[in-house]
Amino acid sequence: MRKGYFIFLSIFVLFAFSLSGCNYFGAKKEIGNAEKLLSELKGAGGEKKAPYEYCSAEKFLEGSKVEFSQNDFGPARALAERSTSAAQAGLAEIKKK
Repeated sequence: MRKGYFIFLSIFVLFAFSLSGCNYFGAKKEIGNAEKLLSELKGAGGEKKAPYEYCSAEKFLEGSKVEFSQNDFGPARALAERSTSAAQAGLAEIKKK
């Protein structure tokens, strides 16, 4: 009985660690993508040509970095995804004009 419990507990711990690692690297990658798109948007004049999208992307990225620094990787990734989306919308808006 104890051996089965020990095996189950070991598998559970390994599974928990693997999930937390995935969130870390996923959030880190998404923050990098958001930073890249935000700099592209800034370079294309997004501050003046698409101010709503630029401001949204910037603030979501700031929030993402705060969450990441507090080891909240799930919310950090979600905010970085929103930042990426806002930056893409800003770039699309600029291309329309």
